[in-house]
Amino acid sequence: MRMLILTSYYIPDLGAGSFRIQALIKELRVYSKKGLEIDLITTLPNRYNSLKLEAPIEEDFGWLRIYRIKLPSHKSGMIDQSMAYIKFVKGVRKFVHNRTWDLVFATSSRLMTAVLAASIARRIKSPYYLDIRDLFTDSLNDLFAGNPAKLLLSALRFLEKRTFRNASKINIVSAGFLPHVKKIAPNVEVKIFTNGIDDMFLRQTTWCHPNTTKLPIILYAGNIGDGQGLHGILPQAASMLTGIATIRIIGDGGKRLKLQQAISEAGVSNIEILAPIPRSELLLHYKQASILFLHLNDFSCYERVLPSKIFEYGATGKPILAGVGGYAAKFIDKEIRNAALFSPLDVAGMVSATSQLLAKKESKDTERFKTKYSRNKIMKAMATDIVSLLK
Repeated sequence: MRMLILTSYYIPDLGAGSFRIQALIKELRVYSKKGLEIDLITTLPNRYNSLKLEAPIEEDFGWLRIYRIKLPSHKSGMIDQSMAYIKFVKGVRKFVHNRTWDLVFATSSRLMTAVLAASIARRIKSPYYLDIRDLFTDSLNDLFAGNPAKLLLSALRFLEKRTFRNASKINIVSAGFLPHVKKIAPNVEVKIFTNGIDDMFLRQTTWCHPNTTKLPIILYAGNIGDGQGLHGILPQAASMLTGIATIRIIGDGGKRLKLQQAISEAGVSNIEILAPIPRSELLLHYKQASILFLHLNDFSCYERVLPSKIFEYGATGKPILAGVGGYAAKFIDKEIRNAALFSPLDVAGMVSATSQLLAKKESKDTERFKTKYSRNKIMKAMATDIVSLLK
């Protein structure tokens, strides 16, 4: 039994896609004893231009062979990411030439990885399984509003429909995606295996560490892009929280410069931005934080997403300050006991919710949440579902 896996990111690179596939590979290893062999094609670490991580071009573990494609550096802009992706496609096509597999699997936050997997599966006449982490056309519809590039949407929607409808199975990471996927691929079986909590968060017995700053820390760790919209809320909120809290941001992305400019224009001094760091180092910042912050822009497409950050935040039991709407807000309200919600880009709402959380200054028991959303547990079930397509 031979399987091909396509993923833009894989360890040691950072990001939800990387951590997700790492956990899935761990669970698929069980099936190597039954003859499963995997070729995994990914890229050399490239998610953040400001974080240099090293990894070998090739790794061979017997049952698992990893091939990494070197991409040109980028700063998360649309054009440079597109050029990088073209290089990825060329590298994949070169590798798969004259080779066959019994199953093709792809995890895709951007539609074209799924399209690439579908084209390979058609050529070798094999089934393919799609793990959809974002509704790409849905996102572009908002991001390209008023942009001539929006003319590309019709072609992308055609590709999406063709790719989804011919898939053997589709998994989605958010139940909010279900109406969109079932509308364009009504006859395809759709599963919901969400993101989850990794072992490094499950193993922590305490989330307390002395805070060396004079004020409580509101921590955000993750991407700084259009999707998060940090530049549209944090400088104004920080001004209103002067003398009350410090906002610490750890990450990088296409809107980092815009955020820095907005902070400068607001003249605030209680926001600090730190470069991305390895996940093991990030744990200390989680422990020092008084509040963990999450925010999505007010685009309609984000009414359907479920950010992976919710799971590791929820594992800590610490207060969560979440500027989200739609499905994410419903999920947090139902599953997390120690959170305060406010509408995206609502500065006054964020300040009010912050005051509410600081007044409580308490953590909650998270055993139920950690048991339910253990990444290993979720990926074990997903691995079983994937392997069911192998005959």
